[in-house]
Order: sequence, then C-alpha cells, then structure tokens
Amino acid sequence: MMKIYYSASISGGREYADIFRETVSFLKKYGDVLTEHIGAETLTAKGETTGSDKEIFQRDIDWLEKADIIIADVTTPSLGVGYEIAYAIQRKIPVIACFYEKSGRRLSAMVAGNPQLKVYYYQNLIELFDKLSAIFSK
Repeated sequence: MMKIYYSASISGGREYADIFRETVSFLKKYGDVLTEHIGAETLTAKGETTGSDKEIFQRDIDWLEKADIIIADVTTPSLGVGYEIAYAIQRKIPVIACFYEKSGRRLSAMVAGNPQLKVYYYQNLIELFDKLSAIFSK
C-alpha cells in the first residue's frame, strides 16, 4: 500500500482546514495517509497537544522517511511545510505542491520555480482531486 505524507500548514494558519480535511479523505482512497491528523477539526494554529516538539519532529521525520510521495498544500506559508519539502527533495521522495489560486496570495518563487517540484494550481477541490487522481492512476 502506498504511503502518503500530506503536508499543510498548522502553526502558519488553519484558514484552509476544510480543504486539508477533504484532501486527507480523498488521499485515503489511494493509500495510507501517514499524517491524517492534518485534517483533524480539533487541530488549531496552536499546534498539536500531544508530544513535545522533539517528539513531534522525530515522528514526522520517521513518517517522511517511510513516505512514497509527499503531497504538500503550499497555499499558506509555513516553515514546517517548507522544511518537509526540502527534506523530501534531498531524499529523492517525489513532491507534489498544491496551491489554491483563490487565496489571493502569491506562491513563493522557491516553490513555484523549483524544477524538482511539480506544482498544481487549483481553483476548487474537484480540480485538485482530478489532478491528484491522474498521479495515482499512473
């Protein structure tokens, strides 16, 4: 079974938590989502309530090393998401970055211009899920 690491903002902001929750549910059709807590309604910008920062860091690194693919929502700027993307690239784990165009934000050139990333811009969840389906159908 494919192991999927879904990355999205926690401390950087949870304004798109509904999108994150729907994306986690969608991804579960294609494999084991190691980070399904990203979609939890109880998760706020204050972060996780279980485990120390060191424990959370090590758990996430362990998950990244098990992952077959990283799907990262990069709409909300996040140091953690950026770190996870760079970590995955260094380890040759494929990374798909997803950016919600209606956010009114500009995607960082460090993501948008990176040839080691595939960036999917989306207007709604149907469009995003169609693009992700195409990846998992290969």
